[in-house]
Amino acid sequence: MFVPSFYREPDSAWMVDLVRDNPLALAVSNGSVEDGPFATHLPVIFDPQEAGDGPGELPGATLLGHMNRANPHWAALETGSVLLLTFTGPHSYVSPTVYEKTPAAPTWNFTAVHVRGVVEKIESTEETLGVVQSTVRAYEKAFGDGWDMTGSLDYFRKIVPAVGAFRFQVTGAEGMFKLSQEQPGEVRERVRGAFGQSACAYKREVSELMSRLP
Repeated sequence: MFVPSFYREPDSAWMVDLVRDNPLALAVSNGSVEDGPFATHLPVIFDPQEAGDGPGELPGATLLGHMNRANPHWAALETGSVLLLTFTGPHSYVSPTVYEKTPAAPTWNFTAVHVRGVVEKIESTEETLGVVQSTVRAYEKAFGDGWDMTGSLDYFRKIVPAVGAFRFQVTGAEGMFKLSQEQPGEVRERVRGAFGQSACAYKREVSELMSRLP
């Protein structure tokens, strides 16, 4: 991913937060000349077995993911193969009307993280079930209502043979946080203020990130 220097994350915690808050990744790997690359949207979490509250930065961290075993992408993956996971955070169109100056050009403010790493396919049914359970716990805590999965574990065991789970060891990461940093301070503040008052949730989230910029 090409990232101009002024769009790089202020510190590594921004990338960790984006992955945790936007955990539906697009997993991309090379395919054949005939089929082209494989791309699969799938849920990803940080490995709960890692110490503490999670990693302070992405390189060296372990992620857990899973997909349908019927997906040709699963068959194409091999332990030791390289995978790219892309995560998209808050983003929105920026109209020149917000700038209050001429000439001007529209743009799109966005946030994204690309994570490279090595795959370890999990073959054990019990370990795969563990990945599914860990994913449920993480998402219920962050996005759900505290649903208790206990009564559904037998159902989980019935469907888990169709699930392909994997560990993902992060070897590198790049983040792009394009938040009007190229604009003069007064223009950037107009964008932040307008987005903060918008009815659009995406714009309000972009505004919140802009408020955190140094």
